[in-house]
Amino acid sequence: QVQLVESGGGLVQAGASLRLSCTVSQSTFSGFAMGWFRQSSGKEREFVAAIRWNEGTTYYANPVKGRFTISRDSADNTVYLQMNNLKSEDAAVYYCAAKMGPGDPYEYWGQGTPVTVSS
Repeated sequence: QVQLVESGGGLVQAGASLRLSCTVSQSTFSGFAMGWFRQSSGKEREFVAAIRWNEGTTYYANPVKGRFTISRDSADNTVYLQMNNLKSEDAAVYYCAAKMGPGDPYEYWGQGTPVTVSS
């Protein structure tokens, strides 16, 4: 069983930065990829960014390209989401998730961490 714990959410002003963290409970993460998703009130959960754990290849949703950066620290089993130049539309609950194989869905999810952006 893989457990994910997010942290780092909070209230920031538009234009500010925030870094989210997600720590995996495994001593050595054996999965294929980690992703960040977000869900704002009244909307469906949407993909934000992902990283292949071994290769470090990254993927981004168009609305966050150039502003958000996903990275991982293999030694700490932690994935990060650096969010710069935050906009009001970035406000949401952010979730990290783990995909254990290339053909698998994101099977494991964290509890979510809220991000609020004031204008």
